[in-house]
Amino acid sequence: MIPACKQIRKDMLTIAHESGHGHLPSCFSIVEILYAIYNVMTHDPKNPCDDNRDIFILSKGHGALSLYCVLGELGYFNKEKIFSFGAFMSDFGCHADRCKLPAIEVSAGSLGHGIGIAVGVALAFKIQKSKRKVFVLIGDGESNEGSVWEAIMVAVNLKLDNLVIVYDNNMSHARGLQIHNPGARFKAFGCDVQEVNGHDVDALKKACLKSSSLVKMIVANTKKGAGCKTLIENQYEWHRKSPDNNQLNQLLEELDEETI
Repeated sequence: MIPACKQIRKDMLTIAHESGHGHLPSCFSIVEILYAIYNVMTHDPKNPCDDNRDIFILSKGHGALSLYCVLGELGYFNKEKIFSFGAFMSDFGCHADRCKLPAIEVSAGSLGHGIGIAVGVALAFKIQKSKRKVFVLIGDGESNEGSVWEAIMVAVNLKLDNLVIVYDNNMSHARGLQIHNPGARFKAFGCDVQEVNGHDVDALKKACLKSSSLVKMIVANTKKGAGCKTLIENQYEWHRKSPDNNQLNQLLEELDEETI
């Protein structure tokens, strides 16, 4: 685990402990994905509204804490501000709000909506003949929503080669409608599919940068709770749970021992 991603997880644990909020297992599975995307995107933490920036959309909106901590690590804002996470009138809600933070492109909430917006933005860039790209992160559980597949069909039909979709394959759908062999399914829809270790930053960056004339789909194989044994083995118990003092210390110790 690279030091920055370990620090992001430590920040999340501490903030979840202080706030009483957080989807920790789901947030932990996407740390390297977010970190890799922001390391290949065109963006400027000092000018988050730059007209030439690429766009990132978090479609699996319950991963907001992970996004906040990645953005804080990259210098978008003082990380201390994130400790207001989930508090009344906080800019850092349990789902990100584009009206409160300029670094957030799309407000999250209902699953299956972010990818449709991403397709619309990518189409707008095509019409404008812009070189800007759109990156969107979707969840495997979220992909039980039909709107996800409708958006992919539209994107493929429109030949949106400026769209990069990352699928967090952390097995959240294990208790629902399981999507077996997602790579083959996305390929059948007409995407250029790559399957990578979702905790390997270099592999993720390489996949994001690959040139293609098709819609790019990256199947990122991840673990819910990656970095902490307790979260991995008890992911359903921790779905909406924040750690008390003893649990926080235990999780931090596990994180220090973990390499992923």
